[in-house]
Amino acid sequence: MENLLRPLIVVGGSVVLTLVIGWATDFLLRKADERHHETPLWGLLRRGRIPYMLVLFAALLRGSYDEAELLPSRADAIGRTLTLILIGSAAWLVIRIAAAIVETSYSRYASARAHRDPARVRRVRTQVTLIMRVVSAIVGVVAAATMLLTFPAFRAAGASLLASAGILGIVAGVAAQSTLSNMFAGFQIAFGDMVRIGDTVVVDGEWGTVEEITLTFLTVHTWDERRITMPVSYFTSKPFENWSRGTPQMTGIVFWHVDHSAPVEAMREKLRDILRECPAWDGRAYNLSVTDSTPSTMQVRALVTAKDADDIWTVRVAVREQMMGWLADEHPYALPRVNTADAILPPSRNGNGNGNGHRPSQDGVPAQQRRYHGNHNSGRPER
Repeated sequence: MENLLRPLIVVGGSVVLTLVIGWATDFLLRKADERHHETPLWGLLRRGRIPYMLVLFAALLRGSYDEAELLPSRADAIGRTLTLILIGSAAWLVIRIAAAIVETSYSRYASARAHRDPARVRRVRTQVTLIMRVVSAIVGVVAAATMLLTFPAFRAAGASLLASAGILGIVAGVAAQSTLSNMFAGFQIAFGDMVRIGDTVVVDGEWGTVEEITLTFLTVHTWDERRITMPVSYFTSKPFENWSRGTPQMTGIVFWHVDHSAPVEAMREKLRDILRECPAWDGRAYNLSVTDSTPSTMQVRALVTAKDADDIWTVRVAVREQMMGWLADEHPYALPRVNTADAILPPSRNGNGNGNGHRPSQDGVPAQQRRYHGNHNSGRPER
């Protein structure tokens, strides 16, 4: 009877203590979260209740297992299994606690500076993300190494591994040169403030927003809902456009090709009216100028401003659409046309011409005038 009760008491007591302590801890964290709404720390710490209870259960059962005298022939294997569970759950708990602390610090910083310096907030967010990835990787490696050291065979092989560490390091460095370069590029991006999460960039002709940055790759979310994944080493070795660098304010350009008779001054006034009714325009500046001329059209350019890349796109399309509609309704003559008038011939070189660019005729009337008949003001061509 004692052989049956002792294992039940040890195992059952470990389970009951784990549940009681876990429930009490979660209750205290929930109360603290309700009282302190200004900080998300207590709510974030509650995410670690599962690894916390695993740590408690593994520690209690590992410490009292020898007293249970359950499966004595398998005691070493069961003890090692409990140790592995304890190490793994402890690493999991450490990562959750570190994530809660870092996320709370970032939330306080972002709430204090979100309106004053959004670019700085995005930079800190990028650094926090990469730091958490590094911390998770380090904790995971240390936990895995600790688990391996619980096996006597791996402890015996440790000396030989350390002796050959130099050669293995060289081989690994050569084999993983690309991976290591991406990792160092990730640190350079995180702490060099080259590109941040939320920045608007143009890469290989693709316009989008930086959505994710890791130690090895970077994801750009394009305007048409695509994701472009690129190695972070690209951003340290090739040029790219960062529209959010410094200040997000931007100046946009809109071009039109219109007839030479287009009312430029009226177009300036219309541009002002369009911008005043456009919520995306930030009111900083606008301008309209004739920038080029061809034999058939002239090029008109409008400059507009907005607070960021998204708004500048909205302003540009609104100005382009409304200006073209206004020209079509109010000044249709200003739209580009194809000139179909007769060409004036050059002076004749065979001695028969009169040198004025008109073709002579037998009756002394230029050929252009012979195309008309009847009343001179009728303007109807001869059939």
